[in-house]
Amino acid sequence: MSATRTQKSEVVVDLKDRLTRSPAIYVTDFTGLTVKRMTDLRRKLRGVGVGYVVVKNTLAARAFAEVKISGMDDVLAGATGLVFAGSDPVGAAKVLADFHKEFQQPTVKAGLLEGRRITADEVKRLATLPSRAVLLAQLGGAFQAPMAGFVGALNGLLYQWVGALEALRVQRGNAA
Repeated sequence: MSATRTQKSEVVVDLKDRLTRSPAIYVTDFTGLTVKRMTDLRRKLRGVGVGYVVVKNTLAARAFAEVKISGMDDVLAGATGLVFAGSDPVGAAKVLADFHKEFQQPTVKAGLLEGRRITADEVKRLATLPSRAVLLAQLGGAFQAPMAGFVGALNGLLYQWVGALEALRVQRGNAA
């Protein structure tokens, strides 16, 4: 059963809304993916706060055009699914890479990151980056390390000073 014009326009409006809200979008080809595996993929993507939508290519092209995203027409062919990566594009790329490694599906065709088109290889490289939480922890460690070194140096000076005072006390105690 074909969708009515109203239903199609509602799909385009929903896609436009998601396209404007998501800083990262990955276009995938899910050919050969069973319903069970598709459900598993969606569950894993939801686990990192990401949405996955299967779309008709013509409706996706119309939504891309209406939000003024160009250069994606060549990847809108075949069985197309869009991953709306939300606030963590690395987490979504990791899920896609891990799932592809395990099942050889879905294939990432291209992506958009902050309005710039990226290739499938760049999406794979994104998947190798540490997560946002790990990067923040590393940054915090980098800020904390100099302060800890300074405190250690002050502590060492304090111990040397106490040692010198103790030696002076012992020396004066022996002289009396």
